[in-house]
Amino acid sequence: MIFANIEYLFLLLLLIPYIVWYILKRKNNEATLQISDARVYAHTRKNYKIYLLHAPFVLRIISLILVIVILARPQTTNNWQSSEIEGIDIMLAIDISTSMLAEDLKPNRLEAAKDVAAEFINGRPNDNIGITLFAGESFTQCPLTVDHAVLLNLFQSIKCGIIEDGTAVGMGIANAVSRLKDSKAKSKVIILLTDGTNNKGDISPLTAADIAKSFGIRVYTIGVGTNGMAPYPVSVGGTIQYINTPVEIDEKTLSQIAGTTDGNYFRATSNSKLKEVYGEIDKLEKTKLNVKEYSKRKEEYQWFALAAFICIFIEVLLRNSLLKKIP
Repeated sequence: MIFANIEYLFLLLLLIPYIVWYILKRKNNEATLQISDARVYAHTRKNYKIYLLHAPFVLRIISLILVIVILARPQTTNNWQSSEIEGIDIMLAIDISTSMLAEDLKPNRLEAAKDVAAEFINGRPNDNIGITLFAGESFTQCPLTVDHAVLLNLFQSIKCGIIEDGTAVGMGIANAVSRLKDSKAKSKVIILLTDGTNNKGDISPLTAADIAKSFGIRVYTIGVGTNGMAPYPVSVGGTIQYINTPVEIDEKTLSQIAGTTDGNYFRATSNSKLKEVYGEIDKLEKTKLNVKEYSKRKEEYQWFALAAFICIFIEVLLRNSLLKKIP
């Protein structure tokens, strides 16, 4: 427990002269009834009120101490606590081009990718993980964080159509690299998931791979989509109709990206295959990270206030009943 206004505790020193004054006052008080010899009362049974004579003063001292403690604002510990855990730094680069709405994976490629990625995140509580989204351009949805509750909450807003359509694989890698390049982790990884070929962006995929390699970042690429044709939803006259579109994944480029950065290329043709891919990546080595945990401060004056009230109440009760003075 700590005190927000610890300087108020110095008021406790004022109680010392108050106690001294009380002792001297009691010592110098003259008896109300003076007699020449008190030996006759030597064996008289003492009244119980004698034992309570100083109780009001003691209760008042306790009350004053409690009030001063309340003024000092007692609180629970409010510190940043550092702890060392095991983990790696991972950026998830997810393709959100409209082709990710194809339903060869259930319910569609994007939703399947989100579900499996969320499961992957839940299985690695000690990792720094972030999200990069790309289509015709790229942006960071969430920077590296160990607060996975926030990360998973942001997954809800990932959908197709929020940026220019297209597939800028190189831009997706470059954006993820910008988030990992200054990391102190021993292992830095990008997990890139796409269902197409690079057709947008100012940076080619292989150039982006070379940049990643220069920063010691490994890129694991995932080509998502079945072999052959895939049903793609199209809005026609207010209704949804499906057309079969060819699945065109540039596996050669994705393999080159992975090879350049000492990563691996995976092909996920179904939901189960996608889970297997993330399971394989889950075997990556781990490194130590320093994490700071915040403990919220909480006011703890309530019990002190209750005790002070009880002491004051008992003092007033004694002074006006058992120890009441008659002038």
